[in-house]
Amino acid sequence: MNRKIKRAAVLGSGVMGSGIAAHLANVGIPTLMLDIVPRELTEAEKKKGLTLDDAVVRNRIAASNKEKLKKQNPSPITSKKSLDLIQVGNFDDHMEQLSDVDWIIEVVVENLDIKKKVFEQVEAHRKEGAIVSSNTSGISIEAMAEGRSEDFKKHFLGTHFFNPPRYLKLLEVIPNQETDPDVLAFMKRFGEDVLGKGVVEAKDTPNFIANRIGTYGLLVTVKEMLEGGYSIGEVDSVTGPMIGRPKSATFRTLDVVGLDTFIHVAKNVYDHVEGDEKEAFIVPDFMNKMNEKGWLGAKSGQGFFLKKKGKDGSVIYELNPETMEYEERQKLKTNATGMAKQEKGSKRKLRALINAKGDRGGDLIWNITKPTLIYSAELVGEIADDIKAIDEAMKWGFGWELGPFEMWDAIGVKSSVERMKEEGANVPTWVKEMLDQGFESFYKSENGKVYYYHNGEYVEKQVNPKEINLKLHKEVNGVIKKNAGASLIDLGDDVALLEFHSQSNALGLDTMQMINTALNEVNENYKGLVIGNQGKNFCVGANLGLMLMEAQDFNFMELDLVVKQFQQAMMNIKYNEKPVVSAPFGMTLGGGTEVCLPAHSIQASQEAYMGLVEVGVGLIPGGGGNKEFYLKQLSGLPEGVDFDLQKVTNDVFEKIAMAKVSTSAAEAIENGVLDAEQDAISVNGDHLIHDAKQKVIALHDGGFQPRKREKVPVVGEQGYATMLLGAKSLANGGYASEHDIKIADKLAFVLAGGRLKYGTLVDEQYLLDLEREAFLSLIGEAKTQQRMQHMLMKVKPLRN
Repeated sequence: MNRKIKRAAVLGSGVMGSGIAAHLANVGIPTLMLDIVPRELTEAEKKKGLTLDDAVVRNRIAASNKEKLKKQNPSPITSKKSLDLIQVGNFDDHMEQLSDVDWIIEVVVENLDIKKKVFEQVEAHRKEGAIVSSNTSGISIEAMAEGRSEDFKKHFLGTHFFNPPRYLKLLEVIPNQETDPDVLAFMKRFGEDVLGKGVVEAKDTPNFIANRIGTYGLLVTVKEMLEGGYSIGEVDSVTGPMIGRPKSATFRTLDVVGLDTFIHVAKNVYDHVEGDEKEAFIVPDFMNKMNEKGWLGAKSGQGFFLKKKGKDGSVIYELNPETMEYEERQKLKTNATGMAKQEKGSKRKLRALINAKGDRGGDLIWNITKPTLIYSAELVGEIADDIKAIDEAMKWGFGWELGPFEMWDAIGVKSSVERMKEEGANVPTWVKEMLDQGFESFYKSENGKVYYYHNGEYVEKQVNPKEINLKLHKEVNGVIKKNAGASLIDLGDDVALLEFHSQSNALGLDTMQMINTALNEVNENYKGLVIGNQGKNFCVGANLGLMLMEAQDFNFMELDLVVKQFQQAMMNIKYNEKPVVSAPFGMTLGGGTEVCLPAHSIQASQEAYMGLVEVGVGLIPGGGGNKEFYLKQLSGLPEGVDFDLQKVTNDVFEKIAMAKVSTSAAEAIENGVLDAEQDAISVNGDHLIHDAKQKVIALHDGGFQPRKREKVPVVGEQGYATMLLGAKSLANGGYASEHDIKIADKLAFVLAGGRLKYGTLVDEQYLLDLEREAFLSLIGEAKTQQRMQHMLMKVKPLRN
């Protein structure tokens, strides 16, 4: 069956329901979002003379929750336009509209009886073959399907999103015993390809995979904190990035999730398991007291941490579980934590801590890691079919850099199992048998493929064909050429890829050299080039520290050469004889955006945060970004239609002067950084390199022709004065400093094309020369250097 989901419905509009509806709308799926009918009028409704029969009142709950999507931070929507795809209604008046949707997602309160009543209504209206799923975090899928028809059960399954749905990658898919295998396969592929999720098939067990292990791990950590005499702040200082976990670590994560939610999830496991496992899910008394007091975390203003205003700004205090008072936050500093900080990579950091026996920091990490690894191994086959599913669930759902079995490999399976035995732990039999058979790791990689241990042998890890792992790819194919800043890789199918790999992927001279080398190689031997990588961010801009050092040493001739080479490399990309496609994701700032703008097409990740931000460090873009951003706006105008050149220039000036950064690729289109017709968006970041590669092939095979140089119209002296007047009005209102105006002056002069007549046509090199002169002038300013220094030290802009 050629199944498609053209329209969806979300039943329940709370935080999760509205978040799921927003994510569906983000990917272009029109969605009906329903909720209950209010039982009482609000005071505002009474004043308007409304009654409970008015549609605006009956739809109020869903409509209000849709409106709240605009105010949430981080935003659940990629563009305000996404909200146009969400239609609101209520359960009493609009359930018949379910007959027109292809996927119905239930997100009502976690109560089996209520859910079963909702599904009874759904069955009365759904069309035959429509998929129905529940976003339950722990209620049995089998129990919810009881009493439903055969067709309903065949098309029913659990689809457990993690909050917030836009950002957290995991989607647990849980079939019931009668779910049609074709429906299950479709939803798994749909989840990956359309929703951009990492999909894991889970078994119908309490809390499924990620919440089962994640909740256990959190409670183990709390228990160790209490028994070991650690403070909440001490635990958080070492259970975050130091061991490959999110910055929110343990207790800040609980504050974000909400203590009441966590207790509910823990109780769900407690109610459905037996013996020692049941005891492990008992929530400590002090946490129950916090719940009674309403100290739930971020949503109540206080939880494990409390922020108070002090003389020098806000100060964060930690809760003392014994006294239930807030005290100064502490950090755990030991020899082991000091050693771990010096190591590179979470695997090496974790090993440094685990191996530090007798050290307070090392003992803490070992004592929370050991039971979590054993528990994960005990659940293989019960909550998921294999270790791969468990590892992926923890990485995608809880933000762990390493899943439990990858952690076990990192610390050494054989040596850690021996230590566990010595300490009297019960290591699962299958793990001991694995070691006895000579298998000393859960994973191995060979010839670009990953294998995992399963039932006495290594099994190849199956991946979506759209996933290209550059690390594995290089292990097999090597690199064509490389230097310290970048590598050129053969992607196959006559397409090459230029990968940045300097620290933070910052751009330096070595990067510029590799860009030029890559273009030459591609023009001789390939169809085209992808510029992309799989680091934390695409590119955070030019090497700010190096530029500052040169400026402070008055090496302006050297800086002039660097900027010239940057500009020329970007021009080489723009006018290359073979197609170049950039593949930005994450932070794509300043020079990162400048690398993208001259490309023949941009294939951006949905989570691409793009913008020319140089003004934030007292500069203007120096690699041709001003010109290319300006030209992108001109090229997007309809042909043969008169336009206001001054208006276009003012818009470009404002966006660069305000260092405007998109919060998504969709917003980058609205900001003019991306072009809706020429560029494209990949919802699944794992597919980004593949999609960019396909775009190169399509451009080449479609008869690609290199660009021809054209003259650029500018607003000249008249337009320069207009832009500067707008900037000075901000200064007069107290919104801009004297140095801000100096930067704005330089930017306006460059965009205007200098002291020319309005409408004069100039060549690109003329604008590049103006840009370079302005850039060098600003970097020599003491206040600009102060801003650069502040950014490097504090990672935030300075207003001076």
